[in-house]
Amino acid sequence: MAKVGLQALSLGQKASLLTGGGFWSTAALPEAGIGAIVLADGPHGVRRQKHGTDHLGLHHSEPATCFPPAVAVGSSWSEEVASKIGAALAEEARALGVDVLLGPGVNIKRSPLGGRNFEYYSEDPLLSGVLAAAYVKALQAGGVGASLKHFAANDQETERMVISADVDERTLREIHLSAFERVVTEAEPATVMCSYNKVNGIHASENQWLLTQVLRTEWGYTGVVISDWGAVRARPVALKAGLDLSMPGPGHHSTQALVEAVRDGRVEESEVDRAAERVLALIDAAGRQPASPDLNAHHELARELATECAVLLKNVHGTLPLNRPASVLVVGEFATTPRYQGGGSSHVNATRVDVPLECIEAHAAARGTTLMYARGFDTREEDGDALREAAVRAATEAEVVVVFAGNPEAEETEGLDRERLELPPAQLQLIKEVAAVAPRTVVVLANGGVVSLEEWHDDVDAILEGFLLGQGGGAAIADLLFGAANPSGRLAETIPHRLKDTPTYLSFPGEQEHVRYSEGVMVGYRYYETVGAPVRYPFGHGLSYTDFDVSELRVLVDGPAEASVAVTVTNTGARAGKYVAQVYVSTQTGPVRRPERTLAAFAKVPLEPAETRTIQLSLDRRAFAYWDLPLARWVVPGGVYVVQVGENASTILHEQVVHLDGDGVRPPLSLQSDVSEWLAHPVAGGPLKDRLAPLIAQGGPEPVDDSDMMRMVGSMPMGQILNLSGGAIDGDWLVSLLDSSDTRT
Repeated sequence: MAKVGLQALSLGQKASLLTGGGFWSTAALPEAGIGAIVLADGPHGVRRQKHGTDHLGLHHSEPATCFPPAVAVGSSWSEEVASKIGAALAEEARALGVDVLLGPGVNIKRSPLGGRNFEYYSEDPLLSGVLAAAYVKALQAGGVGASLKHFAANDQETERMVISADVDERTLREIHLSAFERVVTEAEPATVMCSYNKVNGIHASENQWLLTQVLRTEWGYTGVVISDWGAVRARPVALKAGLDLSMPGPGHHSTQALVEAVRDGRVEESEVDRAAERVLALIDAAGRQPASPDLNAHHELARELATECAVLLKNVHGTLPLNRPASVLVVGEFATTPRYQGGGSSHVNATRVDVPLECIEAHAAARGTTLMYARGFDTREEDGDALREAAVRAATEAEVVVVFAGNPEAEETEGLDRERLELPPAQLQLIKEVAAVAPRTVVVLANGGVVSLEEWHDDVDAILEGFLLGQGGGAAIADLLFGAANPSGRLAETIPHRLKDTPTYLSFPGEQEHVRYSEGVMVGYRYYETVGAPVRYPFGHGLSYTDFDVSELRVLVDGPAEASVAVTVTNTGARAGKYVAQVYVSTQTGPVRRPERTLAAFAKVPLEPAETRTIQLSLDRRAFAYWDLPLARWVVPGGVYVVQVGENASTILHEQVVHLDGDGVRPPLSLQSDVSEWLAHPVAGGPLKDRLAPLIAQGGPEPVDDSDMMRMVGSMPMGQILNLSGGAIDGDWLVSLLDSSDTRT
């Protein structure tokens, strides 16, 4: 590791530290006592490639535990789940000689078709940020650096290297930067990875506003900014923008470009020094602590955590859990060849994989249940009719049919966005025909992003959404089906009725190298709840095998822009379970359009039968704030706010109205401000109205309704009124009104 100070290095040596020394390592300077550190992919498992190098998961990697991916962790709504994964990954990373693990990803699921949605937590920035912060803290406490990615607005795979995400600043701040901000300020990740795409026309790797002004100046980030692999186009420009480490290497051309840029004055050597100091600090922090993880214990942990991630969407007639049915037919290729992770750079070479059919067989044998299996479909679309017909015949002979369905990995991978919301046609037909003849039908889904349920939802009795559960997912599904575990997952993204219903339907994935974030802040449930659009299952939805009663909501105002919430939850059922308390804030206070409701806090708590717990949550000022464009800051306007406890984003159980004083911030007035803004000013408004009233009364021979005329002129810029007033109102007088208001505050 680093042994010498920066002052002892030449310009060329310092520049060489700013580009990778290999595909997965930083550059070493043996002559200066500076070693290299190793970086590896793996938000949900360590993908350490010792032989062969690529960034798409094509080459072999060392065996490692494949924990539930972020799509599943998001549905757990559990900081504990995220933290346990981070801690376990730190052990495995150290054992494999990895110093920095490339994750977590906190990009927002603005469209259900995003091909990499399985690597991201949620459509909500608070949920994503809280879970990612827990993961990063645990990973780094275990001696391995994190790499927060992909910064920023990298929410699709289509044209990901060249697309410009054209997004207004309020939307960026409130939605697409918010999770990054939380993780940076609360967990201090060792590195932040810039994305491939452009943000408002400027590549993220060269975006000074993003990498320096926001990340470093505003959020106080002191770690290393690294590039996604191959994202840097012009090395000197990227350095000046705030990018420290360009990956991968070797980077002889990049090093030479920096040296020449310093010599011809395009880059200051001090800029090279600052970046090199950060890289050296990262190298110094790599302690290379030895580790010998118990991989069997990690597999059991992966299985345990997976049970918290699956979401029970539907369960009529008490179909689940399977309480000693005489016979069960399992249908579907995924029961024997499970889908448990996505494709691309995060693809893990799992140490072992639980096969759902084998795990179901163990439960069935213990209960004396006859178990049958029919393949039903083939993802290669071979013998489709024969496989389906055999499964339908077998379904007539079983008490319960469990169909394993989902998307093949080829359709959910890095580099490609999905083309449809529905399941593959062969699977749709299979589910409908099986459900038509079976006494009871259960569908178990395996998919990296939500799928449409419309063509078959009403035909089946139960739906268990497994998403992608990692290598222990097969056993976890069996435990959930037979009641050895109680489902406690909640949807971290909305399941719409149709793709046409989604807020990004007309803008995703863009065209001609531009994608407009036309939905603004109305992402996911914010849109559906604001416009009153029905959905199949809302954000936050999830069923349990027990029942909960939620009561006694109490909200206390703790300051001008803060509050605390207490709510009582009782397990009224016959078995232990975990409940997710969801607190939302609803308001239309302020000068901007606010979503109908926004997630403000949440907590997942275990409850034994008949147990009652009071959950206490804090709502800081960001729970009530919006990003004010003219003021360029977060603002909490004084006014009325409704604090709500929801079963999900659509079903509100209890609510309490509170009044907050807010920040007491008034928007700055200028001659470009509307007359209505001037009239609303607490000091200038009254005198101005008195001056305007006689001018309006002189408007013509016919009587005029003063209130109507005042509304009409209210939308005009103040400067235009000055021009039209003929000197009756002048700018100096207006300025004097504002000056007098300043002396009163």
